[in-house]
Amino acid sequence: MSLTSALQTAQNSLFNVTRQTSIVSRNVTNAGNENYTRRQGVVESSGLGSRVVVIRNGVDSQLSAASMEALAESKAQSLISDRLDQLSISINGLDGSTSLSQGLTELHNSLQTYSAEPSNGLLAQVALQNATDLVNSLNNASGSIQTFKTSMDVELKYEVTKLNQLLSEFHAANGDVTSGTRAGRDVSDALDQRNALLKQITEIVPVNVLTREGNDAVLVTKGGATLFETVPRTVTFDPVPVYGPTTTGNPIRIDGVPVLGGTGANTTASGTLSAMIQLRDDSGATIQSQLDEVARGLITAFAETDATGGALPSLAGLFTYSGAPALPPTGVLLPGLASDISINPQFDPAQGGNINLLRDGGANGAAYTHNPSGAASYSDHLISLVQSLDGTTDFDGQSEIGGSMSLLTYAAQSIGWLDGQRSEATQAAATKDSLHARLAEKISNQTGVNIDEEMALLLQLEHSYEASARVISTVDEMLATLMSVVR
Repeated sequence: MSLTSALQTAQNSLFNVTRQTSIVSRNVTNAGNENYTRRQGVVESSGLGSRVVVIRNGVDSQLSAASMEALAESKAQSLISDRLDQLSISINGLDGSTSLSQGLTELHNSLQTYSAEPSNGLLAQVALQNATDLVNSLNNASGSIQTFKTSMDVELKYEVTKLNQLLSEFHAANGDVTSGTRAGRDVSDALDQRNALLKQITEIVPVNVLTREGNDAVLVTKGGATLFETVPRTVTFDPVPVYGPTTTGNPIRIDGVPVLGGTGANTTASGTLSAMIQLRDDSGATIQSQLDEVARGLITAFAETDATGGALPSLAGLFTYSGAPALPPTGVLLPGLASDISINPQFDPAQGGNINLLRDGGANGAAYTHNPSGAASYSDHLISLVQSLDGTTDFDGQSEIGGSMSLLTYAAQSIGWLDGQRSEATQAAATKDSLHARLAEKISNQTGVNIDEEMALLLQLEHSYEASARVISTVDEMLATLMSVVR
């Protein structure tokens, strides 16, 4: 080998070492960046010597897809768990003090106490107040459901806006990848940026990624809708400004295809959009139906019956609603009844009514009066009201708690249903979070930066640099000697 060739080889080696050192330094700088993929500087031979080629650490495509799916499921499950906790607190209170079960128990007990001393006007007022508090609890709980649905629409609108923005950014990043690939440039940074955006998109709506020629990406949702192909597809949603008990929410559409909500406490939802739709249209609707069934049970249990022994129909008594005096249909859910139920003004002295109607009956006329003489010691009607609360009635299965049972039992099971949903959702969230964490760790092991390995590689590069420098120094000395001989 000539001295000139040796010098060129050493110089080329120094250049390659410098390039590799820069790559290692960049890896170390991004060691804590979860969206960064480790680069490797690989020396390859060419007609003009050798050069450093930058290679990104690859990840198994199946592992990557599994991690993305686990991420979407984890986000959905965590959202379900968190929002069910919020619903429980808004309806039942932190300690259950505002629950319907508690309110029914207090009403039941106050009626029992009143029936033992029916001449005591103070006990009558306590029973009426408990009934009023129970109505307020039903109205407020139903209002909380509507507020919850409205808040879900606000969050859905935010997520849709965010998704459209991410798709716009994904479009730009995908363009950088494809143009760089065609030009033969290093597209590592553009790929990292595109993958980071893909993670954020997956949290909102899970997608399958198809890679075409030139590293061009196509995103298709699990429902089969195209989310991105060359350009972003339109994601639309019109929130409902104010919800009522019977209001139906609007769908989210991706390229015209509606996004479906998940089902179950261990939800089938994947991504925040599907989870929010489930909370709005499924969880919220189910709890609303349970409130409506409690309201129907109250109106029926306190209905006034024909005191003459005739065939007059039972009519609304202490608890009434807009369809009174007729009672709601037996065993059939009446949507929105929890918002509609109220105390019959005829029983409320504050509204010009007579509180003794609770003891005697007669709000619907003389035929419904059980104590026509107004005897202060009369307790039969109060006892019958207590027995009605303890007696069985039929509940609509649409509320997830169907069958025959007492109103007190139904209210307790309603709390148990929500608590069961919360517990199952919390356990599922922990499981799905753990799965995603394990898969993310596996990917990190394949693509992440290990500081110890980078430091070891940097030491090797330092030795290579020193060797190349010595070669250049030796060639320089030899050339100097040769020149002195020539002189």
